[in-house]
Amino acid sequence: MPNVEIYSSPLCGFCHAAKRLLNSKGVEFTEYNVLTQPELKQQMITRANGGRTVPQIFIDDAHVGGCDDLYALEQAGKLDPLLAS
Repeated sequence: MPNVEIYSSPLCGFCHAAKRLLNSKGVEFTEYNVLTQPELKQQMITRANGGRTVPQIFIDDAHVGGCDDLYALEQAGKLDPLLAS
């Protein structure tokens, strides 16, 4: 299984949607809550090349983007191959 990381906030509907998709695929992921751990927000922004909104999703250290990007990969049939690596 690849290393999947998601920077999120418990108040974010898009974060919940992204995690639902990953959970539906049986993917284990590490979640970083930027609301309760604000020091992680700068780390997220740096890793996401300036992305300031949550969620920010990474698969094997590659920046996937946010929730819409994750669902776009799913609709294009490209998410499963990334998760199978």
